[in-house]
Amino acid sequence: MPLSSAPSRAGLQAQAGALHEHFQRVRQHSMALAAPLSAEDQCVQSMPDASPTKWHLAHTTWFFETVLLQPHLPGYRVFDARWHFLFNSYYEALGPRHPRPQRGLLTRPGIEEVHAYRAHVDAAVQQLLAQLDDEARWRVVEPIVTLGLNHEQQHQELLLTDILHAFWCNPLLPAYEAPAGPSLRLAAAPPAESPWVDLHGGVVEVGHSGAGFAFDNETPRHAALLAPCRIARRLVTCGEYAQFIEDGGYRTASLWLSDGWAAVQAQGWQAPAYWLAPDDPRLTRDRPAADGWQVFGLQGVRPMDPTAPVMQLSFYEAAAYAEWAGARLPTEFEWEAASAQMQQATGHVWQWTRSSYDPYPGFRPLPGVAAEYNGKFMVGQLVLRGGSLATPEGHSRPSYRNFFPPAARWQFSGLRLAKEIQ
Repeated sequence: MPLSSAPSRAGLQAQAGALHEHFQRVRQHSMALAAPLSAEDQCVQSMPDASPTKWHLAHTTWFFETVLLQPHLPGYRVFDARWHFLFNSYYEALGPRHPRPQRGLLTRPGIEEVHAYRAHVDAAVQQLLAQLDDEARWRVVEPIVTLGLNHEQQHQELLLTDILHAFWCNPLLPAYEAPAGPSLRLAAAPPAESPWVDLHGGVVEVGHSGAGFAFDNETPRHAALLAPCRIARRLVTCGEYAQFIEDGGYRTASLWLSDGWAAVQAQGWQAPAYWLAPDDPRLTRDRPAADGWQVFGLQGVRPMDPTAPVMQLSFYEAAAYAEWAGARLPTEFEWEAASAQMQQATGHVWQWTRSSYDPYPGFRPLPGVAAEYNGKFMVGQLVLRGGSLATPEGHSRPSYRNFFPPAARWQFSGLRLAKEIQ
């Protein structure tokens, strides 16, 4: 939170107190998300791209310990120096780390030790914030705390996507019982006068405006040239996507990008991830016969809701559906320009765009260790915009740039259509 003028000592302490309250809310939410899970649930790693719940809880704590407390709290006592190796994610500047595909082997430390680690670091952060009575020090510490909180919110979403994949791999298809709070179920879009938002083209400003927090990949704000186009006001639904399946979408090579068609063949894709046909063995083994598609989600197996946004799609599937529908995916800049007029812009599914994850003109990474946060991943990935049902409240914004490789489909990712104005 930038300061326009030198505040009083009391003013700094008030700001530090407000920041600590925010810190507590975010940290407590992570624990609430993990609470419905057993110790065994929290240790499992279902694939190399996912991480155990316990690891998410420890890694976000490691971030505050390593990037905030060790450099900026004199006399800070590291909880366990051996854990630096265990819970570093990808920060080369901070030394070697345990291999990502082997995080599920970390049965030790146990979950209670991880909880103690979190409590130790939380108390130290409280101590640090209580000492902030100097503007120069505040300007150093506050951005790190804020980055750490947004980093933890990203891992809160990953915690849910990763445990959902783990439960999908369990033959029992168990449900995750969400903690009290916003519903994790998807709702249909309300009726709209027009199904399309028309963009008349021209030069628009895109990227972070400078108000509030943003990741470095959202900057700098710059001009983008758009051709006239229209973007769907709402997301593509499960019912619409089921029509694509019924029309042979997964059997028609001409609808697919070459790499996408190769993935369909290699992986045997026939529907979005977590969709179950009525005759799927996991449905018929111990359950009554199903009628129509069933969808596995955080509440377990439910009948497919044709009005809900479709999700768990790869970029390849989103692009193939758009081709089948006589449309295309929007660019990330078209999406941002139309976002204020769209329904379901956030809180439902991340939306694939046709934009590669590249640096903006004049991009500069964050200083110090945080320079590795985003920039080094800017190759071979596609941008998603919006926010999903698992995105923490207040974490998304129109300029937010999520990114994944095109074959990723375990995320809460869907699509909206775009087309040219004839």
